[in-house]
Amino acid sequence: MYTNFEAMTKVKVLSYTISLDGYGAGPEQSLEKPMGLGAEHLHDWLRETKVFGKMVGQELGSEGFDNDFVEKGFENLGAWIMGRNMFGPIRGDWPNGEWKGWWGPNPPYHVPVFVLTHFEREPLTMKGGTTFYFVTQGIEAALEQAKKAANGRDIRIGGGADTVRQFLKAGYIDELHLAVSPVFLGSGEHLFAGIDMVSLGYKTVQRTEGELATHLVITKG
Repeated sequence: MYTNFEAMTKVKVLSYTISLDGYGAGPEQSLEKPMGLGAEHLHDWLRETKVFGKMVGQELGSEGFDNDFVEKGFENLGAWIMGRNMFGPIRGDWPNGEWKGWWGPNPPYHVPVFVLTHFEREPLTMKGGTTFYFVTQGIEAALEQAKKAANGRDIRIGGGADTVRQFLKAGYIDELHLAVSPVFLGSGEHLFAGIDMVSLGYKTVQRTEGELATHLVITKG
């Protein structure tokens, strides 16, 4: 049974970028091409924002609608859940403790982050309040741990597309914000593969044209 704080928590997908043909990443993701082949411009809308500029130590970037959505994506967060692909390109067992994510010593999360994986690894504490916990028991275990850590605040589900699909199929997502980038990928990780959003009860409640992306906010009807 969840506590009152846990019952207040909402599970959200925020600032998740897809292409015009619905892909969240291209094929053949790697260390050199973390978003896959042909996807180098997928996140142009995000990289042009002031919030992203601050993340990489630059006082540059726009302050329009795109930036507003990125800012909202960090409000009232108490925990993150992400797939292993979002944490890094390593596959199989963890060979050593050298890989600590894409983000350097001070990741942008600043809350507990629960990483879905099939292989055990000790928690990884980083600067700025981010600790990565590696969960091998599946999405329900990760969600239970994240709700306890969030203490009434919201939980943000990160990528990749397979992680988002798992939470959608299970009916755990309360709100889904998609940023549709004006590019085609043709193949890769399709966000809605095997998912009937109508039968799951979702509907679009808000559409906003940003500077470099179209933003769709989707909730259950």
